[in-house]
Amino acid sequence: MPERVYVPAYITVHLGAPNEDAENVRIPFLTYVKNVASSEVYPTWPEDAIRANMYAQVTYALNRLFTEHYRTRGYDFDITGLPAYDQAYVYNRNIFEPMDKIGNEVFNDYIVRGDNVEPLFARYCDGKTSTCEGLSQWGTVDLAQRGFSPLDILKHYYGEDIRIIENAPIYDVTESYPGYVFRKGDTGPVIARIQNQLERVRQSYPNIPGIAAADGVFGEDTDRAVRAFQKIFNLEEDGIVGKQTWYKLLYVYNAVKKLADLHSEGIILQGVPKEFERTLRFGDTGKDVHVVQYFINNVASYNNAVPTVRITSTFDEPTTVAVTDFQQYVGLPRTGVVDRETFDALYDEYRGTLLTHEALFRETIPRPFPGYLIRIGDAGEEVRILQLYLLAVADHYRGEIPLFRAIGNFGDLTEAAVKAFQEKFGLPPTGIVNEATWNRITEEYFKIRAEGTQTAFAAGPHNCPFMGDGAGPDGLV
Repeated sequence: MPERVYVPAYITVHLGAPNEDAENVRIPFLTYVKNVASSEVYPTWPEDAIRANMYAQVTYALNRLFTEHYRTRGYDFDITGLPAYDQAYVYNRNIFEPMDKIGNEVFNDYIVRGDNVEPLFARYCDGKTSTCEGLSQWGTVDLAQRGFSPLDILKHYYGEDIRIIENAPIYDVTESYPGYVFRKGDTGPVIARIQNQLERVRQSYPNIPGIAAADGVFGEDTDRAVRAFQKIFNLEEDGIVGKQTWYKLLYVYNAVKKLADLHSEGIILQGVPKEFERTLRFGDTGKDVHVVQYFINNVASYNNAVPTVRITSTFDEPTTVAVTDFQQYVGLPRTGVVDRETFDALYDEYRGTLLTHEALFRETIPRPFPGYLIRIGDAGEEVRILQLYLLAVADHYRGEIPLFRAIGNFGDLTEAAVKAFQEKFGLPPTGIVNEATWNRITEEYFKIRAEGTQTAFAAGPHNCPFMGDGAGPDGLV
């Protein structure tokens, strides 16, 4: 299974040097991208030059996030706002119109080298007051005036083997550590990731014993390797991968792979553990079928386009129907067979819902208003967050605010719930979520959580009884 690169919905920027006692601001990644571009390049430059610079800026930030450059060093932010360390970010600055337009198009596109998975460490400098091995910002102007396309400009500086990944998925997760420990006896893809990292670190630290296979099983050999790693790096030698060991391993792995380097060793698809080894179809049995059925049910719990199935470890007729419906939903051929492409799409959907919703319910402060009106016909992550907050409130005030299904699409039923909420809390019942409505919904949601009123939604998404089968524009239950 290839390791995925996700573009964060939000990024935490430290407004000072790493060790400086300065404010952290958590802002939408899209806002960050536009701000950096407006702070570093000129709106009068040719559009192709601006676009090339913004590709580099996005990619640089994603490399910091992918390698967790600061979090592996014990900091609680993703990037600084200082060009001496990272990129220029000026809090609350005005955004130039060209950067606003181009940013909407490229904020989830990034540069990779060859078959590597990770975003390139897209180093750059202004080309006048400073030069470096990488892109020259002023040099992009000359190349654009000579007719170079944005990709040609980037290849001029970073090499002919680079390419641009477009429309990467967006999830609100910036920390890789899942929040719980791993120890002997555990299994799963995260264990395989740990094993692969240990094996690569062992090339540079041969005192770490080898692991027979990155099979996703935390056995005796993995336990020995973890303990040896902990001893080398002065960690408690307990054989348990908790937060401290997790981030130290990631830090060392990034260092030996030089992932924060313009010419990194890179992570290629062959170097990432696979979770899918065979095509699955009607009549097949076993743990692979069990995994597929589990993924289907998780996706179905948030998406009424896919039906739930019984987890039987047998690829039966209901599983075939569910797979076919899922394939139709994601635009794949409706074969009812789980091939590699279908499994990857299914895993992406599963991981997306899991990470998004678990991250949301771990939060302890309200999400800020996204800065634009949300209304019927809108879709996306902010709509999904709004729906999850509103559903918790609707569950608390049953009978006063109608229930609906949270799927990320603002339909008629979400509008009806918004209007009912607005009427109940003395706001104009427009059905449109402006800043006042957003803030009142989030305030009420966190008040319910603080009071300990254990509704299904306040307790967490996996206990939600309103995510089952539904009908109507956005899933009435």
